[in-house]
Amino acid sequence: MTRVSRDFGNTMQRDAVPSVSADVSFVSNRFPHYRIGANNKIMEPKEGPEVPSMKDIVARETAKLIEQKKRLSVRDLASKFEKGLAAAAKLSEEVEALAVQLTKSEGDLIHEKSEVKKLANILKQASEDARKLVDEERSFARAEIENARAAVQRVEEALKEQERIAQTSGKQEMEDLRKEVQEARRIKMLHQPSKVMDMEHELRALRTQLAEKSMHSLQLQKELAMIKKLQENKSRLYVIDGSETLGSYLRITSCVDKAPDILKCSIQWYRVLPDGGKKELISGATKPFYAPEPFDVGRILQADIVSDDQTVSVTTAGPIDPAAGLGSYVEALVRKPETEFNVVITQMNGQDHPSNVVHTFHVGKMRIKLCKGRFTKAKENYSNSMQLCGVRGAGNAAPQALFWHVKKGQSLVLAFESERERNAAIMLARRFAFDCNIMLAGPGDRTPLGN
Repeated sequence: MTRVSRDFGNTMQRDAVPSVSADVSFVSNRFPHYRIGANNKIMEPKEGPEVPSMKDIVARETAKLIEQKKRLSVRDLASKFEKGLAAAAKLSEEVEALAVQLTKSEGDLIHEKSEVKKLANILKQASEDARKLVDEERSFARAEIENARAAVQRVEEALKEQERIAQTSGKQEMEDLRKEVQEARRIKMLHQPSKVMDMEHELRALRTQLAEKSMHSLQLQKELAMIKKLQENKSRLYVIDGSETLGSYLRITSCVDKAPDILKCSIQWYRVLPDGGKKELISGATKPFYAPEPFDVGRILQADIVSDDQTVSVTTAGPIDPAAGLGSYVEALVRKPETEFNVVITQMNGQDHPSNVVHTFHVGKMRIKLCKGRFTKAKENYSNSMQLCGVRGAGNAAPQALFWHVKKGQSLVLAFESERERNAAIMLARRFAFDCNIMLAGPGDRTPLGN
């Protein structure tokens, strides 16, 4: 039995595998994979697709990315170019539109320039015409002023002559009157009543003549004052129009066309003493019209007109005169314990009251009340909280209207049948309130000036 040495296999392998030359080049750069089959037969594996190396894969991917980047860069450039081209086209259109608009504006400017030149020529012509008109009006005004001065001078001369004649005739008439009185006394002492009656009638006639001449003299003085006021008003913007008598209706009117609209001005009326001293504000009298009330008798009325921060003052020609016969009428009513007047309520607590139902206004020695038949609508004793005056600023109905503040929270505006009735009611109520140590006046009024 033969013994096999341990190195037999190795020897066989060395003998079976020939030596490989160094010049041999292998197809693959890796060691081949073999598989030993049955009977130690070497089997080559099936050739599959060649797997690229990592370096080749990286190089290939890099090339692809570079190519893709180039394609993207060209696309972006094309997009930006298209956008720039669109923006340039839009800008070109805007420039063309702006050029058209500029051309149109230049045409409009040229047209406006020509219109301005025409307007300037028209204004220049109008200014020349206005200057000529002003010169003509100034010459007419100077002529009217000269005529007015001559008329004033003639009236002054006539007034002086009238006063001289009145003084002379007055002295003579007073002397004759004294002689007649002495003769009447002598006749009366001689018990001749018929002669005395004749003399008394003659004395009354003489007194009437003296009163008429005095009134005529006062009328002449007022006319002279009115002429002077008319001359002064030539340069004024406004004037107070209306009879300056209790029971009348005064209104502010403009004297020239250039005066601001009186309805758009701020107005305030005042009472002023005749000597031009103390001035009292008439609360609530802020309209272009005003109806004098008994407190205004013997005072000058003044209205301050404010327009565009400029104040213009207008006054009445003289003090407000009393109404004829009103004093004696009130004195007769004072003797009665109570006097009734028919009235209509036009306002109640500041709200219009359209009803025309006739009420009775009772003025008594201790209180005032308003009744409708047997029902009493308002009643209050004379007190410091009560107010009574003429309505201030109620249009042409103001001379017949009365404001009565009964007490806190209750006020009435009453319309009388006539101006005489309204003024008599105010004077009578103030007379009775004065006997109760109460000063009955209007809102904001103080004690009458001069009393």
